[in-house]
Amino acid sequence: MAAEDTREELAEALYSALRTQEPIGRLTAEHDVSMEDAYDIQTRFIDRRLDDGAEIVGHKIGLTSDGIQEQLGVDEPDFGRLLDTMFVEGREIPGEDLIQPRIEPEIGFAMEESLEAPVTYLDVLDATSAVLPVVEVIDSRVRDWDIRIQDTIADNASSALYVAGEQTSLADTDLSLEGVKLYKNGTLESSGVGAAVLDHPARSVAWLANTLADLDEQIEAGHVVLSGSLTPAVDLAPGDVVSVEFTSIGTVNARLADE
Repeated sequence: MAAEDTREELAEALYSALRTQEPIGRLTAEHDVSMEDAYDIQTRFIDRRLDDGAEIVGHKIGLTSDGIQEQLGVDEPDFGRLLDTMFVEGREIPGEDLIQPRIEPEIGFAMEESLEAPVTYLDVLDATSAVLPVVEVIDSRVRDWDIRIQDTIADNASSALYVAGEQTSLADTDLSLEGVKLYKNGTLESSGVGAAVLDHPARSVAWLANTLADLDEQIEAGHVVLSGSLTPAVDLAPGDVVSVEFTSIGTVNARLADE
């Protein structure tokens, strides 16, 4: 692994970028950062936010589509921690803490039971109390989104905020066939289907549960898991109004506040 002082320095740099909205250069351009290093840096980055009073309320999963994995040269997703301070009350997305935001439509899983590995997607469905439509606002503390897989992992999987709709029962819903349309300012920007997320969004959550087990962690009852985007990310600018319309689990409307 990279030296501890290096990992600590990079975590502090990401935290400073978050607080000042001044992005930093790519971590991997200056340092030899392994995947293990990246998750350790993420933990140190999150610890600083917990010290500020935030609480972990779940996880987010990224890099769940073949296209994004090919772009970054990886063959598996990544994950970050969801904090209570990331949840947007109402439909006005605050922009003062964002640097270069993008949005992604996702299916969120509200967990009724904890998940202990080994886990299959059927176990995930059994442990889920409801699903919910989500607009995730991703952001990068790395300048111009010039990232490698290690950079986004260290940066808490490029997470920022999320807006959620009403919870919906899983009954009679095949999430692999769940469609979504993403509109920005009234124009259809992208569309997708649940199968784009590792063939089924619950498979994404199962991957997370099994991966966390290797870190002596688990998905906890009461947590929310964002399972991954059904479409490519779309840039978001102040004043933009977005609408994410799922086939059966609901719609989320939101607006990025003017600066």
